[in-house]
Amino acid sequence: MVRRNDGRRAALVDGAIEVLARDGARGLTFRAVDAAAGVPGGTASNYFGNRDDLLTQAGARVYERLTPEPEVIELQRAARPDKESYLALMREVVGRVSGFRTGYLALLELRLEATRRPELRAVLTERVRADLDANLAYHEESGLPGDLMAVKLLYLAFNWLIVEQLTLPDVLSVEERDALVVAAVERLVTP
Repeated sequence: MVRRNDGRRAALVDGAIEVLARDGARGLTFRAVDAAAGVPGGTASNYFGNRDDLLTQAGARVYERLTPEPEVIELQRAARPDKESYLALMREVVGRVSGFRTGYLALLELRLEATRRPELRAVLTERVRADLDANLAYHEESGLPGDLMAVKLLYLAFNWLIVEQLTLPDVLSVEERDALVVAAVERLVTP
């Protein structure tokens, strides 16, 4: 029987994210999740039918936690739709995603695991596509400069920039990261 305490479930999924980031997908066991969540042994197995269920929910939770706060969204919507606003938005996105190190590393582990698990691949594909589509729709609605191809190119470039920062942080300094964000927006976003 699967339990329904939403707070405990969220703590377990957050624990799974920590385990994925620290130990990789092979280290994701119910016992490791229980320990990371600080709950009694055997708790995770009461909340998740199997490991695949836990992996899938961890992926969804990463995206939930990466969603910007409503006040950040409102500030961006209130800004003028120009290149400076676009740059501020890109800096915020790169900073927010880089700031959730364990979540992004867990997401990378989940992407690798998805190459071996068709069900997880389907869930992640749907979620990533929905995220990309939401970014494209926001761009069109906001009146920001640049076309949809620029949005896709920035999406891909900044994803790898974040991977670089989180996995090999000494390759590029924070200043270099910011300079790359500025250069990408300057070169790709045209009125």
